[in-house]
Amino acid sequence: MADPEFKQIAIIGIGLLGSSIAHAVNAYGGAEEVSMWDISDDVRARAERVVPGTVFESAQDAVTGADCVILCTPVGVLREVTGHISGALSEGAILTDVGSVKAKAAADMRAACPDHVHLVPGHPIAGTEKSGPEAGFASLFQDTWNILTPGTETSADYKYAVERLTGFWIRLGAKVETMDANRHDRVLAITSLLPHLSAYNIVSTAYDMESVEQGEVVKYSAGGFRDFTRIAASDPTMWRDVFLTNKDAVLETLGRFSEDLAALQRAIRWGDGDMLMKEFSRARGIRKAIIDAGLDTAEADFGRRQLDTDQEE
Repeated sequence: MADPEFKQIAIIGIGLLGSSIAHAVNAYGGAEEVSMWDISDDVRARAERVVPGTVFESAQDAVTGADCVILCTPVGVLREVTGHISGALSEGAILTDVGSVKAKAAADMRAACPDHVHLVPGHPIAGTEKSGPEAGFASLFQDTWNILTPGTETSADYKYAVERLTGFWIRLGAKVETMDANRHDRVLAITSLLPHLSAYNIVSTAYDMESVEQGEVVKYSAGGFRDFTRIAASDPTMWRDVFLTNKDAVLETLGRFSEDLAALQRAIRWGDGDMLMKEFSRARGIRKAIIDAGLDTAEADFGRRQLDTDQEE
């Protein structure tokens, strides 16, 4: 195995992503040591039993000596957490995150990040609907995208920091792309945020109808609805913060979505089958493109049975 990119990484927040990073480092390398901390006493105790690495009782102790610190917390507290650990960050350390929003997150971290630290925000586009330290597994980042949104610094040291972080994520199995933070937020508003918001809304509507339909909504739920419930089972705290911190891009995307949905509504009302076929066929083509790009499987049930088996192992 090649030499690790870092001597020590510190993970702040030991949920699905934080614990998966620890498992991936243990399996594939990337760092010699892993230190961790979580604000929850219960999570720290559970992590000590199931996550490889050393769990510390304070965030400052966890980041001391680390040459890379990864914030795996809700985006709404990134500024607070950065300020909390700032005094313990090493000279030349890399500070990054895993948040689904980048422009606001970067600004919040930058406001509390000391000058001697290299801030390189990031977003691994990976996850499941499960949460907590027990949810993590080493292969979570395999063949997924990780988007880094570096700042405008042009020094050789900063460029090297970006290279090291890129190499770290590649070691964990990810494909790495660099992107402007605002562009990231616009793109992810449609590919990640809108599907989650739609799922929450659809499941909420079904819940309201459940009392009217006397239990038949859940009893006869089809595969499509069950897919939405899986998405809607994601951590509500995380997604609340994501929507509120990327609200401009989300509202813009929702406006376009509402217009397109209204067009489909009109097509159904007026019996415009040609328009429906055009839109449905285009959507089917996008699904094929995702499979051809290796971002999902064409296996029955989306390969979930195999995925569940892999996670249990």
